[in-house]
Amino acid sequence: MTTGLHPGGTPQDPPPTGNQPLPRQAPIGHGPLPADNRPRSSVITARAAASFEPVGRSVATARSFVRDTLQGWGFADIVDDAVVLTSELVTNAVVHAGTAADVLCLRSDDGVRIEVADHYPEREIPLQGAAITMSSPDREGGRGLQLCAALASRWGVDYTPTQKLVWFQLDLPARPVGTRAAGPSLPAALLPLADGRVRVAVVQIDRTGSIASWNEDAEELFGYAAEQVTGKPLTDLAAWPHTPGTSTGIAEALRLSRWEGSYGVRGADGRVIPVYASHLRVRDTGGEPSTVCLLVRDHERAVLQTPLRGPAPDAASTPDGQNADPFEVFIGSPAPDDLDGLLQRTVERARDMLDGDSAFLLLATDDETELEVRASTGLPSARQRFARVPVEAGPGRYGSARMPAVHEDLQAVPGAVPLLSGTGMRSVVTVPLKVEGRLTGSLGVAAEGPNKYSNEEALRLQFAADRIALAVESARLGELERLRRGSLSFLVEASDLLAGTLDRDQTLALMAQMTVPTLATWCAVYTIADQASDPYLSYVLHEDEELIDGIKSLLSKIAPPDPVPTPGARVWAAPAEAAHQAALRTSMRSLGLGEPTRRVSSGIGPTLATASAVGGETVVLPLVARNRVIGMLTLGKPTDEHFRQEILELAEDLSRRAALALDNARLYSERTAISQSLQRSLLPPDLPHIEGVEVEVIYRAAGEGNEVGGDFYDLFPIRDGVYGFAIGDVCGTGPEAAAVTGLARHALRLLAREGFGGPAVLERLNSAILDEGARSRFLTLLYGELWPQEDGSAKLKVVCAGHPLPLRLRQDGTVEPAAEPQPLLGVMDDLELYEQTVTLDPGDVLLCVTDGVTERREGTRMLGDDGLTDVLTTCTGLTAGAVAARIMRAVERFASDAPSDDMAILAMRVPGLQKD
Repeated sequence: MTTGLHPGGTPQDPPPTGNQPLPRQAPIGHGPLPADNRPRSSVITARAAASFEPVGRSVATARSFVRDTLQGWGFADIVDDAVVLTSELVTNAVVHAGTAADVLCLRSDDGVRIEVADHYPEREIPLQGAAITMSSPDREGGRGLQLCAALASRWGVDYTPTQKLVWFQLDLPARPVGTRAAGPSLPAALLPLADGRVRVAVVQIDRTGSIASWNEDAEELFGYAAEQVTGKPLTDLAAWPHTPGTSTGIAEALRLSRWEGSYGVRGADGRVIPVYASHLRVRDTGGEPSTVCLLVRDHERAVLQTPLRGPAPDAASTPDGQNADPFEVFIGSPAPDDLDGLLQRTVERARDMLDGDSAFLLLATDDETELEVRASTGLPSARQRFARVPVEAGPGRYGSARMPAVHEDLQAVPGAVPLLSGTGMRSVVTVPLKVEGRLTGSLGVAAEGPNKYSNEEALRLQFAADRIALAVESARLGELERLRRGSLSFLVEASDLLAGTLDRDQTLALMAQMTVPTLATWCAVYTIADQASDPYLSYVLHEDEELIDGIKSLLSKIAPPDPVPTPGARVWAAPAEAAHQAALRTSMRSLGLGEPTRRVSSGIGPTLATASAVGGETVVLPLVARNRVIGMLTLGKPTDEHFRQEILELAEDLSRRAALALDNARLYSERTAISQSLQRSLLPPDLPHIEGVEVEVIYRAAGEGNEVGGDFYDLFPIRDGVYGFAIGDVCGTGPEAAAVTGLARHALRLLAREGFGGPAVLERLNSAILDEGARSRFLTLLYGELWPQEDGSAKLKVVCAGHPLPLRLRQDGTVEPAAEPQPLLGVMDDLELYEQTVTLDPGDVLLCVTDGVTERREGTRMLGDDGLTDVLTTCTGLTAGAVAARIMRAVERFASDAPSDDMAILAMRVPGLQKD
């Protein structure tokens, strides 16, 4: 995701609004488009822009971006509506349209305008005034514009040739003059608890993120004197929480115009002090920006915290709120419309309700034997996301998952809650999420101090868990159904792509490209040539191309995974361990602590980047085809990330399809190589050089992958000064015709060199073809013997057995047949053939072709003997090569379709002593 934030102040032209003419814009929905009556004097006071990649996780990131931006601007009243609308529109772009989404937030004095643009290349432009029926709200797609119509003050759709932009505006609710937020009067006993002396640390951060000022309350709260911290980056002191699905860090928060939330500050004694902070971005008279941070202890957050937007009042509820929906009381209204958003809000509200330092929520697998981490706050959740722990038995099990449990001090029972190992949390309360008696998950809240929770807190948390369990299970089932539908679509597309190629290298590339980044961050494909061969690293891909070489180098240095045929994914720890060791050695060498080395070629940067890229979970799936392991598909995640079980099951389905496609490609490649090798053996070797005669041959075999078909040619020395030549056509094309081709060509050479004349050679070849029995095929053949003469001419003796007659081109441009037709071979036992003598004078050309040339067709038209004669007439004075090339061009241009028959052209020319 790329973002850009531009605090306002300078008046700028407002973006197009609904009552301004927009190119190719149409109203959408029932009734006319609401008119945008925003005054023209309205000024954009701040902008925030971000781009999101076309992947599913971008939807959650976009929600967080809009939420953080609007809260930073102080618009908490409209945050929920804006997040809901943005979620739907970004989903349309990145999930349904499959393109990147650009989100632009514009702040003005009367509200907020949010624009979501996709880059879908083709779409039907709605006609002005056309009645368009919106889809059902129960459908997965098409709800975004319905929500815009229901929630937004104004909205519209802008079309350009390259994108579609949907925008909506949310107006701020009217407030009494001078009042930003107010709460009811409360008895003293219900007021928030604070120390007798509330200290508010005021810290100013300059443009570079360094501390510029530090007041006395900050010294008291954190133990640092102003001179100790001035000039140091705030990131050196801040312990920033990492929340899944959000990308906002301390650096981003400091650049927002306004931000509010919790994090920790490391005190002078080394302990992390939880604080609640309110950040305000300002600028001095010289235009230099800085951020003013107000901080209080986290339990005194009421001093700074903006009141949260409460649930809409229920007309049926009593004044004391006894009839209010407990789910809305806990989650807030409206509830997040996606599972990740619901789970994240649940852990945040649970932590706040019990005044904890962290909270987490795990969901049970379908068989209820394991729990999977799905949301957390106050913990390094990226490290734990989708990690699994057993429910009942085994090492590292999740204790007491089916009943509420309170652990007063985890140091006394180490490993009771594996998720909290190494986090510094001491006390924890966990409660189950159950639906109709089934365990569906577990919710926990933890604190850094011991003995903080008792059975009373467990009961409060259990009450909240009971209120949300059904909603969580319903959202989980909805997500599972969407995943299954997406999986089916993914597998159908993958099958189509894999079936569309028989090239091995292309199949390997498709396997990798289908898994990255849809299923994994990186992948490697190992192939096994045969059972006696070791696995070979054939292909590596990472979503960041700059990391591919580093991963390939790392994997080439470690032993490949064992080719186990057992189905399913198994964890492979070797890449992460090797990457960690390599990064450690490089870091030590860079500090002068390791073994001396003259040069570190890759440098610490690439090594650490590679270690981070492969530092997460790595799994291996066997590629099994025809009961044999032909390779392994290796999938990996970056540091501390895990695979979801649904993703592994989808990867297993893909690996079965990919294995069969890869094996088919291997078999095809092997058989093609054998076929081409055999076919090449049927072609004659290089043509001999004949003194005083130019010779050129052009050959085209019909059919994909064929190098030799039913047509053939040959030119060979018989004895000193005598050469044999032949051009023939076996009935049919393909391998069967090629078999007779081999018989004919080798028999001609053998018989001619034994001293037989032309008729005797063809009569014996005829007998050999008939001896083949059912495999025999008839053959047309032009055979001749060539004697170059001392006077520059050439003498030929030819026999034309059922073949297209050879044509003689004289220097004056006349064309005539050079032989008479005789019976073809392979049909009759007794043949009476004779040879004819032809003399080529200097400048004469003898052209011999197969019927693939003369029978070239375009509809009902055929080139024929007359057409060939007309083309040859234009070749006077050309070399033999030029004559053959001109004939071939004429044949190819005669029809637009690819040739359906084999073609051979043999051109011989006697140049003599003339100068061409």
